[in-house]
Amino acid sequence: MALSMETQLQSIFEDVVKTEMIEEAFAGMFMDTPENERTKLISCLGAFRQYWGTLQQDSHEQCVQWIVRFIHSQHSPKRISFLYDCLAMAVETSLLPPRMLLGSLISDFVDSFRPTARINSICGRCSLLPVVNNSGAICNSWKLDPTTLRFPLRGMLPYDKDLFEPQTGLLRYVLEQPYSREMVCNMLGLNKQTLNIAQQKQRCPVLEEQLVDLVVYAMERSETEEHFDADIGGTSQLLWQHLSSQLIFFVLFQFASFPHMVLSLHQKLAGRGLIKGRDHLMWVLLQFISGSIQKNALADFLPVMKLFDLLYPEKECIPVPDISKPQSTHSFAMTCIWIHLNRKAQNDNSKLQILIPHSLKLHHEFLQQSLRNKSLGMSDYKIALLCNAYSTNSDCFSLPMGVLVETIYGNGSMRINLPGTSCMASGSVTPLPMNLLDSLTVHAKMSLIHSIATRVIKLAHAKSSIALAPALVETYSRLLVYMEIESLGIKGFISQLLPNVFKSHAWGILHTLLEMFSYRMHHIQPHYRVQLLSHLHSLAAVPQTNQNQLHLCVESTALRLITALGSSEVQPQFTRFLNDPKTVLSAESEELNRALILTLARATHVTDFFTGSDSIHGTWCKDILQTIMSFTPHNWASHTLSCFPAPLQAFFKQNNVPQESRFNLKKNVEEEYRKWKSMANENDIITHFSMQGSPPLFLCLLWKMLLETDRINQIGFRVLERIGARALVAHVRTFADFLVYEFSTSAGGQQLNKCIEILNDMVWKYNIVTLDRLILCLAMRSHEGNEAQVCYFIIQLLLLKPSDFRNRVNDFVKENAPEHWLQSDWHNKHMNYHKKYPEKLYFEGLAEQVSPPLQLQSQYLPIYFGNVCLRFLPVFDIVIHRFLELLPVSKSLETLLDHLGGLYKFHDRPVTYLYNTLHYYERHLRDRTNLKRKLVHAIMSSLKDNRTPGWCLSETYLKFGMNPREDNVWIPDDTYYCKLIGRLVDTMAGKSPGPFPNCDWRFNEFPNPAAHALHVTCVELMALAVPGKDVGNALLNVVLKSQPLVPRENITAWMNAIGLVITALPEPYWIVLHDRIISVLSSPALTSETEWAGDPFALLDFTACHQSYSEMNCSYVLALTHAVWHHSSIGQLSLIPKFLSETLKPIVQTELQLLYVYHLVGPFLQRFQQERTRCMLEIGVAFYEMLQAVDQHCQHLSYMDPICDFLYHIKYMYTGDSVKEQVEKIIMTLRPAMKLRLRFITHSSIIETSSSAAATASSASASSSSAGAPQPPPSTLSSTNAAASPSQHAHTPM
Repeated sequence: MALSMETQLQSIFEDVVKTEMIEEAFAGMFMDTPENERTKLISCLGAFRQYWGTLQQDSHEQCVQWIVRFIHSQHSPKRISFLYDCLAMAVETSLLPPRMLLGSLISDFVDSFRPTARINSICGRCSLLPVVNNSGAICNSWKLDPTTLRFPLRGMLPYDKDLFEPQTGLLRYVLEQPYSREMVCNMLGLNKQTLNIAQQKQRCPVLEEQLVDLVVYAMERSETEEHFDADIGGTSQLLWQHLSSQLIFFVLFQFASFPHMVLSLHQKLAGRGLIKGRDHLMWVLLQFISGSIQKNALADFLPVMKLFDLLYPEKECIPVPDISKPQSTHSFAMTCIWIHLNRKAQNDNSKLQILIPHSLKLHHEFLQQSLRNKSLGMSDYKIALLCNAYSTNSDCFSLPMGVLVETIYGNGSMRINLPGTSCMASGSVTPLPMNLLDSLTVHAKMSLIHSIATRVIKLAHAKSSIALAPALVETYSRLLVYMEIESLGIKGFISQLLPNVFKSHAWGILHTLLEMFSYRMHHIQPHYRVQLLSHLHSLAAVPQTNQNQLHLCVESTALRLITALGSSEVQPQFTRFLNDPKTVLSAESEELNRALILTLARATHVTDFFTGSDSIHGTWCKDILQTIMSFTPHNWASHTLSCFPAPLQAFFKQNNVPQESRFNLKKNVEEEYRKWKSMANENDIITHFSMQGSPPLFLCLLWKMLLETDRINQIGFRVLERIGARALVAHVRTFADFLVYEFSTSAGGQQLNKCIEILNDMVWKYNIVTLDRLILCLAMRSHEGNEAQVCYFIIQLLLLKPSDFRNRVNDFVKENAPEHWLQSDWHNKHMNYHKKYPEKLYFEGLAEQVSPPLQLQSQYLPIYFGNVCLRFLPVFDIVIHRFLELLPVSKSLETLLDHLGGLYKFHDRPVTYLYNTLHYYERHLRDRTNLKRKLVHAIMSSLKDNRTPGWCLSETYLKFGMNPREDNVWIPDDTYYCKLIGRLVDTMAGKSPGPFPNCDWRFNEFPNPAAHALHVTCVELMALAVPGKDVGNALLNVVLKSQPLVPRENITAWMNAIGLVITALPEPYWIVLHDRIISVLSSPALTSETEWAGDPFALLDFTACHQSYSEMNCSYVLALTHAVWHHSSIGQLSLIPKFLSETLKPIVQTELQLLYVYHLVGPFLQRFQQERTRCMLEIGVAFYEMLQAVDQHCQHLSYMDPICDFLYHIKYMYTGDSVKEQVEKIIMTLRPAMKLRLRFITHSSIIETSSSAAATASSASASSSSAGAPQPPPSTLSSTNAAASPSQHAHTPM
């Protein structure tokens, strides 16, 4: 009887293995020499060769498969190694064909790791996109390899093919977004600094290729755009503008090579016949050429002529365009390039003569003729054309540039008045219009801004008594918006101009620069803003700034900078100053430090920074808060404190500052007032009350004088002057507390009216304190209960009772528009307003009222943009928040919004302010839907005349959501949520025309369409009169329920949008995802061992299931969870360990449930390791605790190998031995077969001994228990991981 193949092969290989077992049993007594090993190999191979020769051809594969399985079943590393050597020798001696052996071995080996790879993969990751400049966009989730553009995947695992592909779509999408260059550098790890240090070239060919593809795309857009008109430009116009900015940046920093890009462009455009956008393309190339041709070799720029030959095939001359249109500058771009190349060739004495192409002759002649005409007007674009063509030829360039400069300098003898007394400026008031500046090349703009900055520094040195011309200041502000001239622009402004002006003590120019920063700057990078804040704090300490107007300006600018910090900017910026937090904090202004704490509370709340922690210990905030408390110790009212994140609350409760009692304050005021009345010598009085260190009660005394005598004498004025602007702030603070005390004890009626009248007179009649300062101090005090209500009552009275402020607001809102960049007559309107409502900052009213009246000649610093209304806006932001915190004053807040809400027309970031407010106060506003709606309505309706319809809130919301009837609250249906998410999906897909009106993003609140879409969507969702939980569930249902409006083929883009929106909302909105996960884990599909008979890894492969229409709810929830968690902040993700151990662990009892949890969390371990190691270790332990529960609950385990492979992956990639102690105890309790597989997790001798004792029994019982169970593929992470040792691989359920 013929022996079976299995028996014969066993006899050949087990002979060798047996001797091995004896050797292992008596380890150390037998030592094999290499010769013995070799002899054994040859003998084993000889026996196998003999047997192989007897086999039929068709049995060869079966034979090799048996050998592979036999090797897999071994436990001894030595035996496995010997058997592999045996196979290797068989291949080397041509006994076995390598293809057959390797094919089988490798594919089995690779396939065995697919489950581990799947557990570590985010579903649909290649379709997930960020919102550029959103907080989530700065985390590690979006990093790509700079040479291959692949995701940086952990471990050598067989991930799905699409994860190994270059992510060109992701990079291309980011590159297309305005203001994305920081993110591109972050994604690709490109470092601008290396250039400055070692002149290292960091050329990034993949980036270069994407830039070229974007240009080609822009050419295609120009070709197909219906309304494409070379003179007007369509939506592609914005794209070209953005492209030129990106190109300059990346080529300038040598991340991309100009000649390579031009040649690549030529190659990609050849034969395409795309010529409608050719002038725009040449305009983009001209930007770089004109700015860099002088410093680089001519050869680098010659490839442009090849492009010219391709795109300008005309034989006849191209006619001269209408130069009254801005686009004419683009039509001339190619001629300008030729002029620059020619100039370079002449300067280099190059033999190369570049003759003017015939088709450009008319253009060239026009330029030469224009140059001969010495009187250039501003009525057309001739000046821009000449600047662009001759910016590298100083002889020709000085004429057109001189005209531009003269236009704005106002050098003539004409002088004009500015607000305030005795303040004169040079006479030019009309700035250069934006479309003219847009029509200048970057090189020409750099010359212009350099000329302006140099002039300002020169005037600062000369201490000129004539202020800068309004036209110059406005034009300089406009030039600072161009990111491509950053080094001469905002960087020069902060690091050269400001320090120079300060050094020269040119306080008028300093005031001007701070005004520009407050009212005219857009999209300034956060590090510049924080640098300026640091400058301002050091400036505040200089004696010369102790001057009413400058001190007010410095404090107002600092307040704007602090309150305008984006939530995701706060941590990265302030951690830069941890070694010396003093530099970004105020040594004396309690209000500014309080504003910073409020910003810090908001930022840590919105980014969920403190989620899951109860102390600030060990965080970046600790030193900042302690330094603030040492500079300006203070308390917070309980209603404000209750809104802080818990760790901040705990800090202020621990650091409670004893407060002066109201009774003491009253007593001290009475005491000082008695002194005032009893002292006779004028000099003694002035010295006593203005002395440094004397109690800051003087405003309280003035109040009492007015209350009792209706007048203040001349000495009062002298004391105020002597106290000085800086010290007076402390007096305003005490006065604010004193007022609350006075009003609380006032008898009401007549007396109350008298109090209000006096207070109003102190602001408007006597000009003792400005309204914005007084309100800020009142809003920042920490009163409790009834006194807090009185404080807010005073604020409301000050703002609304007299008509002074209301009239100012109404007139300013009615007469002005916020789009300063489109205006040419701002200065006239500004002056008219100041004539009607002059700002008096030096107690002028008091000087006129004293007896005899004093003649003041206060020297005002120039005011170009500001007024009390604009200064009040950041204070109003704070007032609204204070009123929101105290329930009894809700009605007062509604009244304030009714009367003053129109001011939000001039707010820099109205949508962001609404977003932050609704997010931070979500808990307070849950049940106050009317107030929420009122707030949204007030701010949005202030903008209605200055925004295109559809710019923000959806039509459906405007129609139904603004309905104030409480008896009939609007509850939106599924269609509403689908349309709202669809709007974001279309925006991110770059749909044209897009859901939102086009705009100039340089002056927009948000840097790009997606950031705008995301924020307005969140504001609308938070404004709904629907609980956050219901909104969150409705958002999940957009993809989890069958929705006719959601296209199946585009499902991951919708999941991406939901992930973005839900993670940008407060916790009640996104925490509902946890309930969905619980319901999936508890569903029969995962709890029942009979419900699902297939491979669980196929069940959880969302992409494959979706394509084959076989997906189930559990794979949908898995994919959506991945999209949400991918966009989550690390603070939001830090809830996962607790969720696993407290909520999911008690539910998980089956293998499918366990694998589902591993699939959910596995892909995020890498982020936890990089950003919150503590969480990663807690998750590692929770995974074993769940395995323990499953091990105890299930009689059979079918997927031990994939489970163990994943746990080995975690150990070798993430945790190492950090959790060894906890894990070892758990492994000891598992069934023998599992224990054996996991014995190398801890390398514990106890586990190995007890496991091997059970090994024989387990392999014997394996065959009998496996009938009918699904068989996972053989897997060997445990056996062949570089760092791991083998575990048992009996491929049967256990």
